[in-house]
Amino acid sequence: MSAADNNNNDNNNVPDVCANCGKGEESSISLKACTACKLVKYCNRECQIAHRSQHKRECKKRAAELHDEALFKEVEPVDCPICMLRMPTLISGSKYMSCCGKEICCGCIHAPRYDDKGNVVADTCPFCRILPPKTDKDAIERLIERVELNDPEAMNTLGLYYAQGDEGRYGLPKDYEKTLELWHQAGELGHAGSYFNISQMYMSGEGVELDKKKAMYYCELAAMRGHVEARHNFGIFEGQAGKVQRTLKHLMYAVKSGGNNSLRTIRKMVTNGHATKDDYTKALRSYQVYLDEIKSDQRDKAAAENEDCKYY
Repeated sequence: MSAADNNNNDNNNVPDVCANCGKGEESSISLKACTACKLVKYCNRECQIAHRSQHKRECKKRAAELHDEALFKEVEPVDCPICMLRMPTLISGSKYMSCCGKEICCGCIHAPRYDDKGNVVADTCPFCRILPPKTDKDAIERLIERVELNDPEAMNTLGLYYAQGDEGRYGLPKDYEKTLELWHQAGELGHAGSYFNISQMYMSGEGVELDKKKAMYYCELAAMRGHVEARHNFGIFEGQAGKVQRTLKHLMYAVKSGGNNSLRTIRKMVTNGHATKDDYTKALRSYQVYLDEIKSDQRDKAAAENEDCKYY
């Protein structure tokens, strides 16, 4: 069920009368639910303001509940489009192909490709069989074509190129403004990594003014969209604010999605008394489930033969 469906259901359960003046929709008045809590409706802004003192406490409580429901909602893992196995969390466990816009696991990237006669063919894309770009200019042009097709991964990658090195990458000038523009566009299209990258910029002050509040905001957005490292970092943020149990909840969530750094942190929390041995045992089991889902002979072979193909 989508968020929109949940909102519609919430609105359907709200009494069809203004919480302040009691007028109902039968009076030809269009009522609108409180956007924060969805618990009550109002016929106009004046009624909402007049009722605020009575509604404020309940509204704040329900709004926090709705926020946590969204924050801890399960995000479906992504599968490799070729082998159909769960994609590894580590960046080195997969590669984005700008020719077709597919992200391919390391096992399928390094597996040999054959023609219809069983002969090994050139190092083409494992998915679309297109040859890789010959020059830096070709690589950038191909990436820009994907950006123009509203491909969020292409936006994220191009943003990284504008941010890297003294003169950018592939001949692009260093341009943090362009980087942020691309990452914001990608984030709005659902790309978790772009929001995480923005968070890192504000946390370090590289290319932007250092701003911890903005760093936490974008880190939370990335976590909500399934970014494991963002989930870990946001859990640490919560712990620094004294919300230790929420930290544990975030870390357990991250471990389930392959966060080995979160697993190590939970072990430390057992030592300092902020988590139990049972918590750590549960985390270990969750991590093992993740490993079982991503492992394959093909990926193991690719990792053994290629130093850049570590996937767990």
